[in-house]
Amino acid sequence: MTGSFTLAFVPGVTPGKWARVWQERLPETELTLVQVTNADAGPKVRAGEADAALLRLPGDREDLHAIPLYTEVTVVVFPKDHEFAAADELSLEDLKPHVLWQPLDDPLDWDAMPGQPPVERPQTTADAIELVAAGVGLLVVPQSLARLHHRKDLKYVPLSDAPQSRVALAFPIRDENPELVEHMIGIVRGRTVNSTRGPEPVKKQAPKQQQRRGPAPQQKKQPAKRAKPRRGR
Repeated sequence: MTGSFTLAFVPGVTPGKWARVWQERLPETELTLVQVTNADAGPKVRAGEADAALLRLPGDREDLHAIPLYTEVTVVVFPKDHEFAAADELSLEDLKPHVLWQPLDDPLDWDAMPGQPPVERPQTTADAIELVAAGVGLLVVPQSLARLHHRKDLKYVPLSDAPQSRVALAFPIRDENPELVEHMIGIVRGRTVNSTRGPEPVKKQAPKQQQRRGPAPQQKKQPAKRAKPRRGR
């Protein structure tokens, strides 16, 4: 199969393993990976600038199908010398006395922010990380983003009762290239080549010289008919 496929992905999501499988299964179809912000992922797909996107839910899903793939662990980020340094896990109750940053690109869906509200919101998660490293406030993010912005002077632990984000594969409801999207769905879901909805393997036929005909079926012999005796005249 020839052609091309563009897959957008948001920060923290690592599509490399799926890209390798794509190259193995569809070597003639070029796969292009494009990193975008979570806010831009949906619009990129709707505009046709990407065939599909790996994004976080909840999020912009207008005119898009979204297949959830996995749920991310939510963590709280703080300096290594913070009072939480010895904790293995924290709860929202623990955060109440502390300033909690909520960057404008926050992927979590909060009913109400815990902790003390900051004076202003940082533009990005990276900006919020810098503030935490300076000893000002804490940050709650999906674990993949904490890993992406890892620093030696910071630590993070799971937050037990915080909202979580789910990573999903999104593509247009009116898809113009359903076959390639179906291939990508199979790859991110871990389907094998021989699975029902994955690409069908080529069936090899035996060479003609090796095809032998079986013995001809034997015909059953019909019993001989007896001659009728003649009547006298």
